Order: sequence, then C-alpha cells, then structure tokens
Amino acid sequence: KLCEGILNILEKDTKTSCQVACLEALRILSRDKKVLMPVTTKRNMQILMKLAKLDTVEDPLERVSEFPVIVEALKCLCNIIFNSSVAQKLSLELNLAAMLCNLLQKCKDRQLVDDIKCFDLRLLFLLSLLHTDIRAQLRQELQGVQVLTQALESSLSVRWTEEYKAAEDRDRPPLSLQETDCAIEALKALFNVTLDSWNVHSKNESHQFRYMAAILRHCLLTTGPTEEKTEELH
Repeated sequence: KLCEGILNILEKDTKTSCQVACLEALRILSRDKKVLMPVTTKRNMQILMKLAKLDTVEDPLERVSEFPVIVEALKCLCNIIFNSSVAQKLSLELNLAAMLCNLLQKCKDRQLVDDIKCFDLRLLFLLSLLHTDIRAQLRQELQGVQVLTQALESSLSVRWTEEYKAAEDRDRPPLSLQETDCAIEALKALFNVTLDSWNVHSKNESHQFRYMAAILRHCLLTTGPTEEKTEELH
C-alpha cells in the first residue's frame, strides 16, 4: 500500500523536491521482492518511465532542475527490473530498451548528465542480462552495439589519430569516478549485446567491431580515480 501511495503521488504534478523524496523512498522499498509484487504493473512502470523522460522522443534534456528526478526514476527502474520477472516482461512490451537508447543519444555532448547516462547504461545492462529477447532487439533493431560503443567512447574521451587508432596520451589525468562508472556500465552492456556475435556478416558490422576493438585497447591504457576502480574498468 505504501508503494502504491507513493506512485499515486508521483502520478500527480508535484514539486521536484517532493518527487525526489518519493522516488528515494520507492527505491529503498523496491529492493524487497515481496513489496514489489502488487505494484509491478504497466501503469506504474509508465509513471516511472515518464519521470525518467523515457516517454518523450523529441524533447531534449534542458531543465537541469529535473535531472535529480530522472536519475532517481532510473534507479527505481533498475531495482524493479532486477527484482521482478513481471517487470522484465513489461519492459519488452513497453519498448523500454528503445527509449533508453533514445535517452542515451540525448545525453551526447551535454553537460551535467553523467549520472543520467550511468543509470541509463546500467538499466540497459540489466535488460540485456535478464531478457534474451531484449538482448536480440538491442543487437538487431536498435543498433545497440553502435549506441553503446559511442557511449563508451564518450566516457573515455577518446581522440583519434587514424580510423582505428586512438591517440595515446600518457600524461592524461585519470578518469573521474563518474566517467569510470559510465565506462564500466557501457562495457557490461556491450558484453551482453555482443555475446552471440562471433559470426560477423556485413562490412558495417566488421567496421563496428574494429572500431570497438580500438576503443577497448584505449580502455586498457586508461586509469581510473583509484587502483580498485582501474582494476574494475580493466
């Protein structure tokens, strides 16, 4: 009942601070599978997707004041999808992976969106891990390899000297914690999406995998903010 009450409040047009507080409470509650069972419905998923700006294809990410709401809604969706097989099935019906790819594209060349990008990537990782149909959809319909590779490239701030050769800058400072976390989530999602890609059929796929290999090499030469984070990245 508490979760349902929170979602009823979130469905209304309330203040940003109220939305964040409600989402934080829901995120904590959503770690409990028993609590989730009665509230994992299409309507409730759509409420969270709307708050995460996943229901708007055209609208850019402009209002920085809304960013904390987007992040918390994405965190809630991560917990719900991880803990609920019903939510995993609804994700396919609601075309969640396509909306996440669209949101990821909106994050390109934007400031202050690292947290949004990180939890978007984490949700794509979870979906591609837990639902084989979504993994196939990402690979075949949504250009998931390209989208995720570009997200990894952006997180690592790759500069190119040749088509498949990244610039090596040994004096470059370590990645920030946020950049490292984004890169790690992109790598995890890429692993799932390319898991069955041992047989490359087209020139475009061949280019995409050579491009990805160059970024992965660059990744191995990159350090994170701590020794532990560098090890996790590699």
